[in-house]
Amino acid sequence: MAKEGLFYRFLLWRDKHIKEKHFILVISFLVGICTAASAIILKQLIHLIQHLLTGNFDVSGVNYLYLLYPVIGILLAGLFVKYIVRDDISHGVTKILYAISQRKSRIKPHNTWTSIVASSVTIGFGGSVGAEAPIVLTGAAIGSNLGRLFRMEQKTLMLLVGCGAAGAIAGIFKAPIAGLVFVIEVLLLDLTMTSVLPLLISSVTAATVSYIFTGTEAMFKFSQTEVFEIERIPYVLLLGVFCGLVSLYFTRVMNRVEGMYRKLGVYWKKFLLGGVMLSVLIFLFPPLYGEGYDTIGSLLNGQFSHIMDKSLFYDLNDTYWGIIVFLFLILLTKVFASSATNAGGGCGGIFAPSLYLGCISGFLFAHTSNYFPFTMYISEKNFALLGMAGIMSGVMHAPLTGVFLIAELTGGYDLFLPLMIVSISSYLTILMFEPHSIYSMRLAQKGELLTHHKDRAVLTLLNTDSVIEKDFQVVSPEMSLGDMVKVIAKSGRNTFPVVDEKGVLLGIVLLDNIRNIMFRPELYNRFHVSKFMVSAPAKIQIGTPMEQIMGIFDDTKAWNLPVVDEEGRYVGFMSKSKIFNSYREVLVENFSGD
Repeated sequence: MAKEGLFYRFLLWRDKHIKEKHFILVISFLVGICTAASAIILKQLIHLIQHLLTGNFDVSGVNYLYLLYPVIGILLAGLFVKYIVRDDISHGVTKILYAISQRKSRIKPHNTWTSIVASSVTIGFGGSVGAEAPIVLTGAAIGSNLGRLFRMEQKTLMLLVGCGAAGAIAGIFKAPIAGLVFVIEVLLLDLTMTSVLPLLISSVTAATVSYIFTGTEAMFKFSQTEVFEIERIPYVLLLGVFCGLVSLYFTRVMNRVEGMYRKLGVYWKKFLLGGVMLSVLIFLFPPLYGEGYDTIGSLLNGQFSHIMDKSLFYDLNDTYWGIIVFLFLILLTKVFASSATNAGGGCGGIFAPSLYLGCISGFLFAHTSNYFPFTMYISEKNFALLGMAGIMSGVMHAPLTGVFLIAELTGGYDLFLPLMIVSISSYLTILMFEPHSIYSMRLAQKGELLTHHKDRAVLTLLNTDSVIEKDFQVVSPEMSLGDMVKVIAKSGRNTFPVVDEKGVLLGIVLLDNIRNIMFRPELYNRFHVSKFMVSAPAKIQIGTPMEQIMGIFDDTKAWNLPVVDEEGRYVGFMSKSKIFNSYREVLVENFSGD
């Protein structure tokens, strides 16, 4: 109690002496430190587990423990989530998008650490996913909970969630600009002068902490030995199209495979199928083990002859087409390995798989092109780098994030122009087939996605339950006109829902329709509600997205519409006036000052 009293006094002192906008900068600094520390801890845990498990593996032989380790990893992670966390922590970025749009930017406190534990075990034991989405969720949770601790309003909470996400990206990749751009492009936060500084502070702070503890060198060592020439731009454009198609394949297949797993329902069925699929794929293709950053490093440095180490195909390491076929099979199967990892009980994201597939796609494109004598020689290292930006841009629908992240990850700033070309062409290619990113696809289908379109964003933020009015007098179809008149006398409404004994909505009574007979007592016992009730212009099912509801109002030209549940039972009414009032409140609360 003494501690609570002391903290309360601090809050009062802060309100009196520190301006809100200045205190936000202090919190964003704290968020940057905490997210960087979380990122470093996660990376160290993953590397430690991987070193302990695979450090002594035979490079030139078959390693049967590849069949066992991934299964153990997703089992341990799944049991941890099922019996200790007791909450869904997968798809970290999607969780953040949902929190921003539907939970007033409130993320549960356990998310500040549970994703670190689950993902370190998953990836350390070989799960074919990335650590970045879990740490982004961790960072966003740190920002959200620090904001709630200091009693920040909803608009500030949204900004601090963005600060946490930006700090996480900057901390784990040592890429402060990419962290800022990611928040704008992927989390869909509007950039204003009041928000750019906290985001920058978190990003720069997190990157600086990572530099101090892990060194200043880029995450991937890349030396550009061949200068990019303008004559190769057509090849860059073609690579972008190819990356866009690979991104489409990755997005669609992952969505369908995860949908297949969801239909299984029972946890153990998901685990068994995911475990078998993952272990078999990793045994056949060891580069699928873990994040795959070793493979990326090898391709970026031109050391592709080591790709088949520790695999059944080791003897084909030095063959031209052997490498192409091997990498092409990895390109096709990576999405199944990643889906099996998450759906089987593991915890991880698609940052690393996107970078991994991008590097392989770029290398395959260049390696295959160089085989033919009629084509211009293109650098396999350079195109492997460009492919990383292309796939990230396509999968996440974030071309700027792809450009800046790859440039900061590798130090490949000399390739800035081709990076932009491949990112844009990949993004435009997938946009023709898929309007939403892999993160936002599920929320968009439910109408729960916040977008940069301000009108739609406000509608998404509207709480549907808050605009349902329940003060309408309910009547039954057997009720006489005389009893109906008594109900009208007590009501301040002009509309009356008619329901049966089970509460199912049968129709409505409009006061205007019975005004000519309600003052004739001789008719009170002759007429019943069933005689003069009419059908509602439309019914709104509870849970319908607000944007769709507004479409129903526009189509019917109605001012009031009844709301029913899944069984058709009456819940209440929605009115345009109530929605417009709530719209104005949300607009002022969340977007004032923009």
